[in-house]
Amino acid sequence: MRKALFLVLCTWYLVPLSLWSQDPWSIRTDQPLQGDYYGITSANGQIGLVSSRHPLQVDKVVVGGLYDIYGSGRVNNFFPNINPLDILLQVNGTEIQPESVADYSQQLDFHNAAFTGTFTCPDQLQVQYTTVALRHMPYGFLTDMRLIALADIDLTVTNRHRVPDNLPEPHSFFSRVKNNGSPFVKKYPVHYLLSTTAQSPSGRHTLAATTAFLFPDAPAEGTPYKPVLIEDSTSRANGMAFTCHLAQGDTLHLCLVGNILASNVVPDTRNETERLTLFQLLEGYDRLWQRHNEAWADLWQSDIIIEGDPQAQQDIRSMLYHHYAFYRTDAPSSCSPMGLSGLGYKGHVFWDSETWMYPVLLLMQPDMARQMLQYRFDRMPAARQNAYMHGYKGIMFPWESAATGHEETPLPNLYPEAENHITADIANACWQYYCVTHDKQWLSSVGYPLIREAAAFWVSRIEPNGDIINIIGADEWNQNIYGGKNVNNNAYTIGAAQTTLHAAAAAAKVLRIKPDPAWQQAASKLHLSYLPSGIIAEHATYNGEPVKQADVVLLAFPLHELTDPKTIAQTLAYYIPTVPEKRTPAMSKSIYATLYARLGDADNAIYWWRDSYLPNLNPPFRVVAEFNGGTNPYFITGAGGALQTLLFGFAGLDITGKGLKQAYRPVLPKEWKSLTIRRKGYHDIVIK
Repeated sequence: MRKALFLVLCTWYLVPLSLWSQDPWSIRTDQPLQGDYYGITSANGQIGLVSSRHPLQVDKVVVGGLYDIYGSGRVNNFFPNINPLDILLQVNGTEIQPESVADYSQQLDFHNAAFTGTFTCPDQLQVQYTTVALRHMPYGFLTDMRLIALADIDLTVTNRHRVPDNLPEPHSFFSRVKNNGSPFVKKYPVHYLLSTTAQSPSGRHTLAATTAFLFPDAPAEGTPYKPVLIEDSTSRANGMAFTCHLAQGDTLHLCLVGNILASNVVPDTRNETERLTLFQLLEGYDRLWQRHNEAWADLWQSDIIIEGDPQAQQDIRSMLYHHYAFYRTDAPSSCSPMGLSGLGYKGHVFWDSETWMYPVLLLMQPDMARQMLQYRFDRMPAARQNAYMHGYKGIMFPWESAATGHEETPLPNLYPEAENHITADIANACWQYYCVTHDKQWLSSVGYPLIREAAAFWVSRIEPNGDIINIIGADEWNQNIYGGKNVNNNAYTIGAAQTTLHAAAAAAKVLRIKPDPAWQQAASKLHLSYLPSGIIAEHATYNGEPVKQADVVLLAFPLHELTDPKTIAQTLAYYIPTVPEKRTPAMSKSIYATLYARLGDADNAIYWWRDSYLPNLNPPFRVVAEFNGGTNPYFITGAGGALQTLLFGFAGLDITGKGLKQAYRPVLPKEWKSLTIRRKGYHDIVIK
């Protein structure tokens, strides 16, 4: 039955692949004002600038690691921030409206996260603008504009700061900065700065944003135009503006540079954003772009290259771009399921980070992967306190984490105390890091202490008879929809705990430390439940209920606790039909695809990989949603699953105790001529 279904649906998928072929390094829309619009994000791993369908505007600014009590749940959430990036244009006293522009297009370049818009005001003005979150300045941004006059015009350019209603006490400041009396005064322009401050929703943080105009072609001794303050009666949309005359054929080249900060980073936010913005002005146009582009060029030394399928290449590079754009090697925070594309899931950090995004970064950007684990390591005191409060030993990581590492799951959910597999997920990611990098110093100082304390948690969490009771697995439906209560002996939780206990012993051996005998004793007691057919049961009382997402099949990948090919195939055949098509996250299908590839079943592997993301794409930028019909911003969790299929399924790679190995025969879609995995510092892996 599955084979017949595969043949029908595969045909449906092959049509768009040829029709939608585009540039593998960028994605574009020529009709942003029409139809459904899901913005795409220019991000630098710290701030995300989400595109708007309207010209010269940014829909929202998302700042990673910044939380406050806002919205539902009485917990710390991401919140709408000051937006200092809007540009308004007036031609001969009339403001340009979206409906009056022609030839409007938008494009994101994956090379350097550059979002470009172009349009024409007929017979008046031709406009091109490019916005980036500067990669080398984590809180900085730049909009580069070129305005070409099609007739003699008077042009007014306004930069507006928008303060959302949720932010109290907005204030704006307009400053004129010059070199006071220095003998080098003529070398530097006079700078005009617009700054806005506000409080976070609860008043915990002070927020600030500063912008300035940069004129790349201006003479060295001064600014050609003098902006003035434009005050809004509500103090929530103040701006600065200048007016100039352009003759037909003249080009005005200008930039908006700026920064946005909160007091969780520096206490004096306004002064620091102004200092950083002045630094950008003194760095100058060429230097800002050079450093930004160099930072992205370094990231793209690790790439996934497909020959023969331009549309798949574009999709895969978009997925990889979003991983790079949502993380940094030096950020004190980790990543939520929506990354920096919006406020979804309150910006909290789940198992998504270590289980779905992390393995991709471990292979492609190991420094980013290490920083993700550092986020968890730094919050071990909170995890230790959490374990203590629940009567356990070691560390117990929260189901939803934010700034502090304490539990942030909104009430009245049952998840925090019961979805304990996350502690194992994090510990297992630590062992994977060592297996790939063989960094013994890191293992000694960071990895092993975390794995050891996670193992101690499981020793205390497992009952004397080997049961793990009152638990929630990866499948949250059975416990909270169909049963209304937690379960015992969830299969995935058992497998994850067992992997952690074995990893603790292996890590101790590497470091020549005597392992705790309780680890092996606890691991040996663990036991799975089985259905009458011999299939592993999802939990002790499972009776065939619908399943939210892959759970039991995760025992085979990524856990490696289930290795027999025949048993894996039987498990897939049983559990795939239990997962509905509607409103289920995409990662399950990535697991199916990966396992079928490892089993040598190319047809099913390719089918499930395409099904893991193609039905979830939203226009016009093929933004990946959480599920088919979903309306959320970019779901980096799903993208991580799809990329894992390429690495650990199609390419046949596997993370073993001896490092990264090509352990399985590769599988490729027939239209792909080759798959190349390029990793900085390593030889290319080429599959044909």
